[in-house]
Amino acid sequence: MKENDKMIGQCGLTMQDYVGKQVLEVGYLFQKIFWHKGYAAEAANACKEYAFDRLNAREVYSIIRDTNIPSQNVAKKNGMSVCGAFTKHYRNVDVPHLVFSVQRTS
Repeated sequence: MKENDKMIGQCGLTMQDYVGKQVLEVGYLFQKIFWHKGYAAEAANACKEYAFDRLNAREVYSIIRDTNIPSQNVAKKNGMSVCGAFTKHYRNVDVPHLVFSVQRTS
């Protein structure tokens, strides 16, 4: 937070594997006490704009667990829509994920 330099979470761009190719992902993770305050949406939008304006990306993604409705809502606020789904395997557990994306318009 600007007021006290306290770390409340993180948001950024990473390369992630999706259907055998590397895609540019906007990812975010905030402490629970800071959920539903608009921080994730603001940060995710800034990352998307950076990807389009500075990195000249054509498309950005967010890969989100299928049960994580709040993060899905952040992706939707960021102009993204579902473009796919797949299952990740963590410690012998199948974890379904949805894939959201948005393309640069200009």
